[in-house]
Amino acid sequence: MHAALVLARRGLGRVWPNPAVGCVLVRPDLDGRVVGRGWTQPGGRPHAETMAISAAGDLARGATAFVTLEPCAHQGETPPCADALITAGVARTVIAVGDPDARVDGSGVARLEAAGIDVTLGVQADAAADLNLGFLNRTGLGRPLFTLKSATTLDGRIATRSGDSQWITGADARAHGHLLRAQHDAVLTGIGTVEADDPSLTCRLPGMAARSPMRIVCDSRLRLSPSSILAATAHEVPTMAITVADHDNKRAARLRDLGVDILVIAADGDGRPAAGGIAQALGEHGLTRVLVEAGATLNAAFLRAGVIDRIVWFRAAKALGGDGLGAIADLGIESLGEAYTYQRLSIRECGGDVIEEYRASGED
Repeated sequence: MHAALVLARRGLGRVWPNPAVGCVLVRPDLDGRVVGRGWTQPGGRPHAETMAISAAGDLARGATAFVTLEPCAHQGETPPCADALITAGVARTVIAVGDPDARVDGSGVARLEAAGIDVTLGVQADAAADLNLGFLNRTGLGRPLFTLKSATTLDGRIATRSGDSQWITGADARAHGHLLRAQHDAVLTGIGTVEADDPSLTCRLPGMAARSPMRIVCDSRLRLSPSSILAATAHEVPTMAITVADHDNKRAARLRDLGVDILVIAADGDGRPAAGGIAQALGEHGLTRVLVEAGATLNAAFLRAGVIDRIVWFRAAKALGGDGLGAIADLGIESLGEAYTYQRLSIRECGGDVIEEYRASGED
C-alpha cells in the first residue's frame, strides 16, 4: 500500500476534479511478484486500476490489488474500476480508504464482494486520507484543500518597508516552492502581489513546466493589466481573475480576449470577493488543491474564513523589524484563546532556510 500511495502522489495537481489514486497488483502465488502498477493519469483518466491491469495483462488474474481509494462503481467517461478488477480476475482487493462520493460510497466494495472478491478496507487509511484531503474536502465540504504558503524572515516579514522581497529565502527554498505549485491544482494570489511583482506563478523546475497549476488572482476592480505576465500568457497556462459584480465590463472583455477566465463572487464588507465564497466557487469549478501565495490582506481573509487547512512556512535567518511588511494582516484577535491554532507536522532545513509544515488543529 505504501508503494501505491507513492504512485498516487504522481497525480497531485494534475488529475482534478478526480482524486489522485495509486494501484499495485501483486501475485502471492509468484512469491509476491508485482505484476502491475498504475496511477491516475493527467486529466483524471485513465484511472489507476485500469493502468495497473493494462500493465499486468494476463498476470492480473489471481492477483491482489492494493488501491489507495475505493474503486469507482459508476459509469462516467470511463467504465467502473470495480468492474475492471472483476473482469481482470483479481482475487483480492486491499483498499486504503472508502470513497465518500455519493456515486461510490461503499458501492465499489459491495460490487467486488458480490463478485466473490475478498476485500480488506482501512490499510494505511490515515495516509491515504491525507493524500486526498483535497478531494475529500471537495466531496464533503464543497471546497478544495487550501494551503497557505509564505516565505518570511525570523520576525514574520515578507518584505522591507519599501516592498523589497526578492529574495528573502534562498534558491533551495524557492525550488521547493515551485514543487509545491506542481502538487496543487491552482495557485491563488491577490492583485496587489501581481502589481508589485508581476509574477508568472508557474512551476519552473527543470522539465516540469507542464506541471504548472492554474493561476488565480483575486481582483475586485479587475486591475489586472493586459500586459502583465499572467494575462499575456493566459492562453498558455490557465488563468482566472476573481472579481465582484460591479466590475468594469470593458476590462473583463479585454481579459477574456486574452484567455483569462472571469469568475464573479459576492463581495465581503470591504468590497472584495469574499474568501468563503471563493472557496465554494472553486470547489464547484472542480478544484481540489489550492496553494495560496498572497500578501497579508488575502492571507488574513482566508484565515478568517476558516478554510486554511495547511500552512507551509519558509523561514529565513534574517530580521527586518517592525516597519517591514507582515505576512498576515490584522485578524481582530483580543485574547490568546481566539488565536488560529495549527499543529506542526514537520520542520526541516532547506539550504540556509527552514521549512515548517502545519495542519489545522481541528482536523481529524
